[in-house]
Amino acid sequence: MRSAQKFLNSALKLVGVITFGLLAAAAQDAPKPETHGINVANMDRSVKPGDDFHLYCNGDWIKRTEIPPDRSRLSVFATLTDVSDKRTAALVEEAAKSGGAAGSSARKIADLYNSYMDEAAIEAKGLAPLQPHLKAVAAISTKRELAAALGETQRADVDALNNTDFHTPHLFGLWVAPDFNDSDHYAAYLLQGGLQLPDREYYVSNSDQMRDIRSKYQTHVSAMLKLAGFTDTDARAERIVALEHAIAGKHLSLAENDDIHQANNTWKQADFAAKAPGLDWAEYFRGAGLSKQASFIVWQPTAFTGESALVASTPLDTWKDWLAYHLIEEYGGILPKALADERYAFFGKVLQGAPEQRPRWQRGVVIANRYLGDDVGKIYAQRYFSPEAKTQAQAMVANIIAAFRKRIEALSWMAASTKAEAQTKLNTLYVGVGYPETWIDYAAYDVRPDDIFGNVWRGNIFKYHHEVARLGAPVDRKEWSMTPQTVNAVNLPLQNALNFPAAILQPPFFDPLAPAAANYGAIGSVIGHEISHTFDSEGAAFDSKGRVRNWWTPADLAHFEAATAKLAAQYDTYKPLPGLSLNGKQTLAENIADVAGISASYDGYRASLAGKEAPVQDGFSGDKQFFIAFGQDYRAKSREAALRQQVAVDSHSPAEFRADTVRNIDAWYAAFDVKPGETLYLAPAERVRIW
Repeated sequence: MRSAQKFLNSALKLVGVITFGLLAAAAQDAPKPETHGINVANMDRSVKPGDDFHLYCNGDWIKRTEIPPDRSRLSVFATLTDVSDKRTAALVEEAAKSGGAAGSSARKIADLYNSYMDEAAIEAKGLAPLQPHLKAVAAISTKRELAAALGETQRADVDALNNTDFHTPHLFGLWVAPDFNDSDHYAAYLLQGGLQLPDREYYVSNSDQMRDIRSKYQTHVSAMLKLAGFTDTDARAERIVALEHAIAGKHLSLAENDDIHQANNTWKQADFAAKAPGLDWAEYFRGAGLSKQASFIVWQPTAFTGESALVASTPLDTWKDWLAYHLIEEYGGILPKALADERYAFFGKVLQGAPEQRPRWQRGVVIANRYLGDDVGKIYAQRYFSPEAKTQAQAMVANIIAAFRKRIEALSWMAASTKAEAQTKLNTLYVGVGYPETWIDYAAYDVRPDDIFGNVWRGNIFKYHHEVARLGAPVDRKEWSMTPQTVNAVNLPLQNALNFPAAILQPPFFDPLAPAAANYGAIGSVIGHEISHTFDSEGAAFDSKGRVRNWWTPADLAHFEAATAKLAAQYDTYKPLPGLSLNGKQTLAENIADVAGISASYDGYRASLAGKEAPVQDGFSGDKQFFIAFGQDYRAKSREAALRQQVAVDSHSPAEFRADTVRNIDAWYAAFDVKPGETLYLAPAERVRIW
C-alpha cells in the first residue's frame, strides 16, 4: 500500500457504456458487509493454517471466483475501488444535472467526464488534435532543438519514494518534494525515465516471457505509428525499441533505487554539462521551464550520464520517432477507437492478461480523478465519510501508535539515544484520516465540454505548473498525496506523515459494527503497516523532520540491517510461479512494514480489550479472528501475466505471501497451534523480529 505502481493506478504504491441512471441506482451506498467481522464463507477450513494461511483464509472464495474478462486481478482493493468509482460516477451525474456555473467545480467535473464519454466527437475529430504536436516533432532539425523538445515533455507526476510512475516515458521525471537536506522547503528531484514498458527488467531480461513481450511490443509500436499515419513503421519501431533498450541499460533497478543515501546527489544547473555531457542542458531546462532553478537532487547520477550520452550518440531521426511514438502512446486512450483499442491490446491483454477493457464509464472516472481529484474528493468526503467514522478511525490510529511506542521502548537491542529519536518521530507524526485539510484550487485549469484531448493536455500542463510553482516554497507537512476516493494508504517520509483516505475506511477493512478483533486485524494492520514505514529500510534514513540523517548508533544500525537482510532472504525463497522467484530486496520495505504493522496492531487490539476476553465469532477466538481478518485483507486472484508483472515491477509481494507474513508472529502460532513440520512453521530463532 505504500505505493501505487503505474499498472495499479494507486491501488495496493496503486488495482459497453452503462447509463447514468443505472450508475446512480448502483452507487447509493457501498454493499452491506455479508457479516460484521471475518467472512467465514470465504475460508477453506480443509487447509491447515500452518500450511497455507492465505488459502485457509480465502480458499473457498478463490475456488468459486472467476476473474472477469475486463480484469487482470481481483482483490479487496479492487472491489472497494469499484464501489468508489460507482459513487464517483453518481456524483458526476449529479454535477451534470446541477447545471453549475461555467468554471465552477461541479461544471468542470461534469464537462471533463462528459468530454471523455462523447465517443462520437472523438471519432469525428480523428487525429486532428494530435497533428500540431506531431508536426512540431517533425520540425526538429538539430540536437539543440531536440533538447528543448525533450524539456517540454518534462513531467511532474512521479514519486520516487512511492515508485509512482517511476518509469515515466519522458526522458526524465521531475518530482517536487521536501528537500532531503532542507526539509522545510520543496526541492526539485530529477529521476531516470524514457521507458514505455513497466521497468528496465522488461528490456534486459533474457527470459522467454520477456523476449516474447519485447517482440509483441515492437509490433505494437509499429501498429500505433501506422494508425497515426506514419510510413516505414516496422523500421521505425525497431529503432525505437532499440533506443529504449539502450536507455534501460543505463537505469538502476527498483531494488537499487531504495538506497536513499545513494540518491542524495545535489547538482547545480551548471554541473549537468560536465557530469552528464551529450544533452544541451541549458535548452532542456529552458524547454522544461526550469531555467531559474539553481539546483536539483539527481536520484540516479549514472542513469543521467548514460541517457545524456545516448542523446548525443543516437541519430536525430530516431529520437524524433521516439518522441512521436511516446506522444501517440500517451494520448492514445483519448484518440479514435482504433488507436485506443490497439493501445489496450498490448498494455491490457499482453501485459496484464485481461481480454476486455473496463467499461468506458470507469475509465472516465479515472480521468476525473486524475485531473480534478480534489474537487471530486471534496464532494465524496462530505457524502461518504461521517465525523463519527473519522473519530473512530483516529482512535484506532492513536492506539496503534501507542502500541508501537511501547514496542520501541521494550527493544533490548536498541540504545537509549536511538530510541529517543524513534520516539520523536512517532510524537511528531502527522496522521491524516479521511480527507485533507486543504484542497487544490483548479481555477486556472480550463475544461471544455467537447475537447477531451485539450482537457487532458491542459490538465497535464496545469499539474506540472502547480508542482513547479512550489519549488523553494515552505513545506506543508499536512499536504496529502492521495484523494479521499482512493482505496489506499500512504506513508510520506519526507513529511513524516501518513494519509488514510475515506475510501479505504469501509468494510471489509473498517466496519464500525465489527468486533475489535476484526477491525484491528484488517484496517489496524493497514494502519500499523503505514506507521511501520516510518522505520522501514527507507524510512529509517529520515529523522523526525524528514531530513536524511543517520540517527542510529553503529551497533543499532548493524542489528537492524541484519534483521532486514534475514527478512529479504526469507522472501527470496518464495516462488509464485514455477521458475519465478520474488526479489526480497525489491520488496523489503513493504515486507518490513507488513511484519511490524501486524505486530503493532495486535498489541493495539489486545490493549483495546482492557484485560477482557474478546467475543467468539463462529467458534473463532478473538486472536483467531484478528489473524484471519489480516489474511482476508489479501483476498486476491491474479492472471499469470499480471502476477509476472507484479513480481517484476512492484515493491509489494503478491497477496498470498503478504497473508503468510504471520509465520513471523509468535501469537499466530499460539492462536492456531501451529506445529513443526507444517509448511509455514519457523523455529522461534528463525522468525524475523524487527520492531
